[in-house]
Amino acid sequence: MSKNIFITATGTDIGKTYVSALIVKRMREAGFNCGYFKPVLSGVVAENGRLTESDCNYVVNTAKIPTTADECVVYWWKEAVSPHLASKRAGEEINPELIKKEFLKKQVEYDYVLVEGAGGITCPLRLENNEKYLLKDLIKDLDLSIIIVADGGLGTINSVLLTVEYARQNNIPIQGIILNNYNPNSFMHQDNFKQVEYLTGVKVIATVEKNQTDIILLDEYFK
Repeated sequence: MSKNIFITATGTDIGKTYVSALIVKRMREAGFNCGYFKPVLSGVVAENGRLTESDCNYVVNTAKIPTTADECVVYWWKEAVSPHLASKRAGEEINPELIKKEFLKKQVEYDYVLVEGAGGITCPLRLENNEKYLLKDLIKDLDLSIIIVADGGLGTINSVLLTVEYARQNNIPIQGIILNNYNPNSFMHQDNFKQVEYLTGVKVIATVEKNQTDIILLDEYFK
């Protein structure tokens, strides 16, 4: 696995956090000092200004990272809406420079850092004063390559192709695809696996079945 990687997906609720937790867990169990970073996060439960239920809590607990959920995120909001809208309603403005600063701190703290996005690759972060700052802009600012998480079922060929082509148009390197909710006994899922690789030229580096508690990545991602 490259020193730092960005996990994105073909859309919302595809399973980025679930897969991210499995990857970090796998890395740490293999002896790698791997950390987790989620720049923006919405739809959380918090008490006294601290996160109690969120994507960050889930990954930290699942991967047994010796840190707190609050240390893994820069901006968070209780409302489960797009970051650009959540920040606006909260009277905040997402500052990419602050995110980059916090990311650099993570690079000092950990040998490997997995960064998880919000929604899909085009998720808007700032849409004010004629500015269009999307998730793809943050990926480029952090100088990261991506792993795309996609659903294993119906419709995934179209969504994967669109995501891959968009990433390529924006010169974002793609390290691989992970198919979540994958059923190895389904002829459709098997064909999706085959056609996604054939049509994009990008390797499916792992499949994750429902309720799976571990992930097996191709060997080269641990070199």
